[in-house]
Amino acid sequence: MIYRPTNFDPGKKYPVVEDIYAGPQGSFVPKSFSLRAEPLTELGFVVVQMDGMGTNNRSRAFHDVTWHNLKDAGFADRILWHKAAAARYPWYDISRVGIFGTSSGGQSAMGALLFHPEFYKVAVSNSGCHDNRMDKIWWNEQWMGWPIGPQYSESSNVDNAWRLQGKLMLVVGEMDKNVDPSSTYQVVDRLIHADKTFDLLVVPGAGHGTRGPYGPYTEYRLFDYFVHNILGAEPPERNLASSAVSAGK
Repeated sequence: MIYRPTNFDPGKKYPVVEDIYAGPQGSFVPKSFSLRAEPLTELGFVVVQMDGMGTNNRSRAFHDVTWHNLKDAGFADRILWHKAAAARYPWYDISRVGIFGTSSGGQSAMGALLFHPEFYKVAVSNSGCHDNRMDKIWWNEQWMGWPIGPQYSESSNVDNAWRLQGKLMLVVGEMDKNVDPSSTYQVVDRLIHADKTFDLLVVPGAGHGTRGPYGPYTEYRLFDYFVHNILGAEPPERNLASSAVSAGK
C-alpha cells in the first residue's frame, strides 16, 4: 500500500516512511478498499505498508524466513520492494526513509537502524518487545524455538544496541501489560553504555501502544520526529500554543 498526500505533485520528491508490523502470526496490509488515511502524508511524506517475507498466509518457505530470526522482519524483501517502487515512481525518494511500529513492530523499527542502517535513517519504536527472551513465552517461542540458543541474542535489540546508527525515538507506556516496559529500559541501558544518542518518551499511566487519552500526544511526537529528522524542518512550537490556550487567548 502506498499512501500519498492529498495535494500530491508527481514532479516533487517525497521522503518515504514505512509503517511496519511483521508479526509472523498474520499478514497485515489491507486486502480491500478502506477509508484509512495516513496523517503523515499531509506533512509531505509518502507512507507505505507491505507484508514482507516471514509473515503468514503465503507459502511455508515464505513464512519460515522468521524461524529463529525475528530480527529479520523480511527486511531484504522490503528493501527490494522500496527500490522497485523508486524505479517505477520518480517521486519516491529512497534516500530519505523512515520507519515506525508498535510492539513487534517496535522491535522491527529499531532493528531497521541496527541491522540495515544503510537504508533506514530514522525510526520511532513504540512499546517494542526488544528481546524475545523476556517477552511473552507463548508468542516468542513459537518463532524463536526452544531451548534458548544463540538465535535469541542475534535477534535482540538489547544485545545489538551498540550497532545503532541514525535517529531513534523509543516510546514506552509505564503500565504496559502486554510487553514489559523493562524491555525498553534494557535497550536504554545498553544504548547509554554504548555512548549512543537517542530520544526516549516515557508515558506515565499509559498501557501498550500508549493509546487512549495518550494517543494524540504520542502521535504528534512521532510526526514531529520525522519532520525534524527527515524533512529538516522545525515542527510547531507547541509550548507557546499551550501557553496561549491556558491564558485564554
